[in-house]
Amino acid sequence: MRTLYHHFLCPFSRKVRIVLGEKKQQYELRLEPVWERRPEFLALNPACDVPVLVEPDGTVLADATAIAEYLDETHPEPPLLGAEPRARAEVRRLVGWFDDKFNREVTINLVGEKVVKRQMGYGGSPDSHAVRRGFAHLREHLDYLGALAEARRWLAGESFSLADISAAAHLSTLDYMGDVPWERHAAVQDWYARVKSRPSFRPLLADKLPGIPPPPHYADLDF
Repeated sequence: MRTLYHHFLCPFSRKVRIVLGEKKQQYELRLEPVWERRPEFLALNPACDVPVLVEPDGTVLADATAIAEYLDETHPEPPLLGAEPRARAEVRRLVGWFDDKFNREVTINLVGEKVVKRQMGYGGSPDSHAVRRGFAHLREHLDYLGALAEARRWLAGESFSLADISAAAHLSTLDYMGDVPWERHAAVQDWYARVKSRPSFRPLLADKLPGIPPPPHYADLDF
């Protein structure tokens, strides 16, 4: 069986878990404390970050988007990148938006400051300036997400895709912290409810971090 090295509130790990679920692929989860820089893990991925997927034949894959596209090519049903070049370009644009821009402006400033710093043993309180920046950017991103959700069935078009998976993976980490003002963004909430109702997403809703419980609505498929 393949093994996925991951961390609970890593959106990139969550992205690969959802893709594996959509493809109905079996795998074993292995929690990896990357801050320990274990030699055995460094041998798998010198960048020392998650996710890392080890296939049954020993093939080692790193980088969430590389893993997701590999899985889409090797297990083509259901397709998650789009059926034709223009659709694939839009999916990849939005994947880049969330995995780069959203991650840099929001996820790192909120989840990174509130959770990751403590887990890595940096100590101290979250940087209040970074947290304020994260919330300010989150409002902007939710407005953009809302515009997409109102104009399209799914974020990149008519089909559920890697764009929806990437966006939901990041939002799910914020939602675990109770940081998403859903009541102000009804279209985004409706879209996210549809995503988290998918069987591929439900295992994420069972994640629990010791000492950091999620809000009651986190695992509620109807909010």
